[in-house]
Amino acid sequence: MKQPKIIIAGIGPGNKQDITPAVVAALQEADAVVGYKYYFRFVTPYLRPDTECIDTGMKRERIRAEQAFELAEQGKTVCVISSGDAGIYGMTPLVYEMKRERNSNAEIISLPGISAFQKAASLLGAPVGHDFCVISLSDLMTPWERIEKRIIAAAAADFVTAVYNPKSEGRYWQLYRLKELFLQEGRSPQTPVGYVRQAGRPEQEVHITTLEAFDPEKTDMFTVVLIGNSQSYEWNGTMITPRGYYREEVATGNTQYGASKGQDIMIRSFRTIEKELRNRDIPLDHKWALLHAIHTTADFEMEKLLHTDEKAVETLYQGIIGKRIRTIVTDVTMAASGIRKGALERLGVKVKCYLGDPRTAAMATEKGITRTQAGTRLAVEDHPDALFVFGNAPTALMELCDLIRKGKAHPAGIIAAPVGFVHVQESKHMTKPFTAIPKIIVEGRKGGSNLAATLVNAVLCYNDAEQLRPGRDV
Repeated sequence: MKQPKIIIAGIGPGNKQDITPAVVAALQEADAVVGYKYYFRFVTPYLRPDTECIDTGMKRERIRAEQAFELAEQGKTVCVISSGDAGIYGMTPLVYEMKRERNSNAEIISLPGISAFQKAASLLGAPVGHDFCVISLSDLMTPWERIEKRIIAAAAADFVTAVYNPKSEGRYWQLYRLKELFLQEGRSPQTPVGYVRQAGRPEQEVHITTLEAFDPEKTDMFTVVLIGNSQSYEWNGTMITPRGYYREEVATGNTQYGASKGQDIMIRSFRTIEKELRNRDIPLDHKWALLHAIHTTADFEMEKLLHTDEKAVETLYQGIIGKRIRTIVTDVTMAASGIRKGALERLGVKVKCYLGDPRTAAMATEKGITRTQAGTRLAVEDHPDALFVFGNAPTALMELCDLIRKGKAHPAGIIAAPVGFVHVQESKHMTKPFTAIPKIIVEGRKGGSNLAATLVNAVLCYNDAEQLRPGRDV
């Protein structure tokens, strides 16, 4: 009698075009085919009229494997069919384990097939262009505690993640928990998520959304979910994950296509900061300013110190893109130098500092005031409706408050971050009563030119806040 032979064939996701020629040849060679009854509809056209078909119901994988060995030991060439790739959550591991248990001399041949996640990925565009993993949410053979550890590891490591068995009638909450864990581990709410139902079959449905908007109720056992990594993006109805983290900007300058190395580092830093915030349930525009402040200072006390008026960041950004704010005035040159030149050029905004103006020194001497006070007076004469930014001198901020009360200044906004020990806190208290002016204030003694500048940068790139992609102009 010839040597027993079992061919384990992955038949793909359920479309005849996705069955490989090697699998077709194996089906035509087989004396007997063993498999889940649902999948025989996909292979029947390739079988000989005399081929014996043994079909079983769900969850009877071990019985299928035993039948395959019994038939093979009778001298028949047996083909065990499994959807997708038989080695991925399929029959191949079980057949090999049973060969070891039975001490069988049967020849085992494994033929790969197109996996459901590969088919789903091709329909979504190019979501698995970088490192990825596949996780099944079925806890029939794996304890949920271990599955949860794998989910956390995948999210923390920034893997593109394919999810099998996302939901069934008895398992309704696991996908909700996966979504919660990904967000807790710092994956952006705007991360693209694709999900495909019945991939490759007539009932096929393809959807792209975001992690935040993804509704687990839209899935079932015939759905594969693909969650992008920090570099993934949606474009023209497709989901794309670039092959590398460090990519050149395209000629258009549209950073959704790529991030420079510097920007990538900044993005990852922001993800880390967001994950470590004591309170992440805060308005987006306040969070955006806060992340910039902590990134610049490495000081999580900013969670308590940073004050933003309601929608101040958004209001100032809208003023800039609406051309109502054309000038930013800083108290010192160091604050001006920290504001990103690329953003200023892109938005058509000018930055001015009057500290070095010859008129400033003359006025300071004549009036017996500080040079920053004199610079503020001159700035108000030239640009009474500018965005005023203070990162060093409390006397300059106090001067602006006095000019506002006298009706001589009408700032579009105030960023108040003077630093020091004399008049610093008082200057900030003096600023708060102007409720009609959007303000960003660093409370207490802390502040500085670098901090003031980064808060301006947060305003200039506020349209990147929703995707949590800082550093466009780095």
